[in-house]
Amino acid sequence: MLKFTQKTLREKISLKGIGLHNGISVNLTINPAKANTGIIFKRIDLDENNIIPANFKNVVEPVLCTKLKNEKGASVSTVEHLMAAFYGEGIDNAIVEVDAPEIPIMDGSAVDFVDAIREVGIEDQSKPRKFIKVLKKVEVKDGQKFISIEPLNKDLKIDFEIVFNNPLIRTRRKEFKLSENDLSSIYNSRTFCLYEDIDNIKRMGLAKGGSLDNAVVVQGDKILNEDGLRNRHEFVFHKILDCLGDIMLSGNRIFGHIKTSQGGHALTNKLLKKFFSDKTNWSFENFENIGKQNQNSSENSVAIGV
Repeated sequence: MLKFTQKTLREKISLKGIGLHNGISVNLTINPAKANTGIIFKRIDLDENNIIPANFKNVVEPVLCTKLKNEKGASVSTVEHLMAAFYGEGIDNAIVEVDAPEIPIMDGSAVDFVDAIREVGIEDQSKPRKFIKVLKKVEVKDGQKFISIEPLNKDLKIDFEIVFNNPLIRTRRKEFKLSENDLSSIYNSRTFCLYEDIDNIKRMGLAKGGSLDNAVVVQGDKILNEDGLRNRHEFVFHKILDCLGDIMLSGNRIFGHIKTSQGGHALTNKLLKKFFSDKTNWSFENFENIGKQNQNSSENSVAIGV
């Protein structure tokens, strides 16, 4: 359903967990926020310069996660699953307080964030949403990897291909359309890695909090997690989840068709930077008049995407 007005939470949400990469225990509180606030991260373990806006311009070191840093150097990482939950559930405004430099990984998916949002409920706000309308195709290439975005009328479509030299994962491709697909399988899909990559990841100082409780580990043609996969497309669905969270850093929902092969956090961020660097690539669409009409009627939405 395409919602014309901005949304926030009805009540605050409190969650606990550990950071996937730093292994630090973290308390997370998501607070309702006024219209036009956007998504703001606040490092409450820091006494000053602790506000980090959720914006693609603030992305640094997008290796195996999305990390945001403000101009004073304060950072928060692994924001992508929470941002995807905000996108899918229609949250425009929230202040996310965290007492550590990483968002908790929970079970490796977005489902805990989504369940918490649904439990407290969503509050309609009076200000109209702005939507980003893609006006022309923009593409970023990196060898065999690529990502592009092109015009699509009042909807978001993500066409994602993964390519792995692994007998189980192999090459997989799925297309997701926000107006037509149930997000449940996307939300539930967990982060994953190959068993043979774990030592190298740890040498990079990452995955200190990683375990079979918060990631799918693949060794050859076997899943090491006792319960196996949650759905047959979990690998590519998780990549779509990451992409959804990363494009939420545009600050507004996008009407466009994203196509990518072997994409990831870094490539998506490069696309956003290139896309927004040229004003002829996009325009705002806010449906302000339609939104006002809908507020005065019993029907305040139409079935064409979130």
